[in-house]
Order: sequence, then structure tokens, then C-alpha cells
Amino acid sequence: MMQHTISPWNFYRGWDVYQSHLIKVIEPLTAEQLELKISPNLRSIGQLARHIVHTRAAWLYGLMGEGGPDVVAITQWGYEGDVPSANELVSGLDVTFRAWQECLQRWTPEDMEYVFRGERWGHPYELSRQWVIWHVIEHDLHHGGEIGYSLGMHGLQAPDI
Repeated sequence: MMQHTISPWNFYRGWDVYQSHLIKVIEPLTAEQLELKISPNLRSIGQLARHIVHTRAAWLYGLMGEGGPDVVAITQWGYEGDVPSANELVSGLDVTFRAWQECLQRWTPEDMEYVFRGERWGHPYELSRQWVIWHVIEHDLHHGGEIGYSLGMHGLQAPDI
């Protein structure tokens, strides 16, 4: 008898809705709007979006070795730097989200238990695949909230979350 395995994607549904909210508010922004900040010492709206996109790619490819050439290219963006256009940010959100979704649809519950081991900044780490996924989602939520707050402070449409 064949056993049916539920993919982890079933447990992470909702991330796709959040993704669509981010795209909806980033897509219409002008270069000037992407540069808006709520304080001079904080990231701009565009820098926040860039940070979300790069972080998704960095964890997926940099730690897990997953994702195609488009994801690899996004890892070259770096965490900070010039703000890409709204179109480039939306493309980056699409590419990285699709790559995560494809992995979550392919991985099994057993795959979620895999532990990545290594060293960073002179300290060893052990991170389960499940922990990494939750960390990336909470990162999206945190910085997406900053985007929403920044948009609202400047009288622009914030995500409906």
C-alpha cells in the first residue's frame, strides 16, 4: 500500500498571501518613494524590500544550496547598497518566493529535520531546515511590517495585513 506524504508547503500556506501583499505595495512605487525613510538612521522602503529579497536568497542558496541561477544572482545583491527599481524588487520577490515554494512542495517532513552544521564568525552552528524556514518567514514579517509602517507614515498604501 502506498503511503501519502503531505508536503511541508501545506503548513506554510499563507506566506503566499503575504507575498502578494508585499508585491502589491512595492510594484507601483517610484524611485523617489523607494528612498523614503521614517528616520534618517533607518532603512528606506526600497532598502527594506532589497533586504527581504537578499535574505531569502542567502538562506536558500547560501546555506542550503537550493535555487537556480536567478536565486544565485540575487545573492550577489548584498544586504545593503543601491536600491533596485520597483520592477527589480518585485522580480526578486517573485524569484525568491517561487524558489522557496518549490522546495517546500518537494521536501518531505523528514527533510525538515535535516540539520545544517557549520561555523560562522568563529562560532559553530546547528540549524534545522525547519528552523531556517521559520526564521526566513519571521524575517519577512518583521521587515514587511517596517515597510508597511514606512508607507503609512508617508501617506502611501500599506499592505492590508
